[in-house]
Amino acid sequence: MTDAVWHEYTDPEAMASASATAVGDIISAALARKGSAVVAVPGGGTPRPVMERLKDKPLAWEKVTIFPGDDRLVARDDRLSNFAMVDKILGSTGATLVSLIGDDLDPVAAAADAEIRLAALEWPPDLIWLGIGEDGHTASILPGPDCQAALRTKERVMTVTPDPLPPEAPVKRVTLTGSAIRSAGTIMLTITGQTKRQILEHALAEGERSAYPVGPALASTKPIIHWSP
Repeated sequence: MTDAVWHEYTDPEAMASASATAVGDIISAALARKGSAVVAVPGGGTPRPVMERLKDKPLAWEKVTIFPGDDRLVARDDRLSNFAMVDKILGSTGATLVSLIGDDLDPVAAAADAEIRLAALEWPPDLIWLGIGEDGHTASILPGPDCQAALRTKERVMTVTPDPLPPEAPVKRVTLTGSAIRSAGTIMLTITGQTKRQILEHALAEGERSAYPVGPALASTKPIIHWSP
């Protein structure tokens, strides 16, 4: 069983405001402790309003490094790119934004390039902020043939192929692995809806034994969860 700290809100707007404050507080604590902060952020729709509120926080952004915890294997300016979303929202803050994806979109080369980019950062991240899907995935650790490798490898990042490929984004992904996620100073999740809550509760209860990837990905950690209906 994985222990977790739950924060519950009446609606997504309240969750977004509180989550932005929580991320800002983690960044501020890291800046006070060591003069810099490294944060991995999620893609998808739920984190967008959080980032919109976060960008207005009065932080020493020039000392903050931000990168997506996973991304689609597409060009950095592609509409499917998580980095493009992060850049659009947080690019004006003055933070250093790092893409997992370089110019070479070959799956093997892309994973090696992402590892080089992460190796250049101060590791481990102060915060890895995640979401989950209704199939129990987190980052791009998805159910399917690459799941166990992504959960067990000691590498920080790897390329995975969703199976089946989702029609809205039928491309390979580059993702932080389970070991990278578990190394973080703080792990935080933002989720909405009763279905995802039930999935996450079930996965955390089973931990390493869970068939949902988020269960073993977070095993032996103490994630902070922000949830609203």
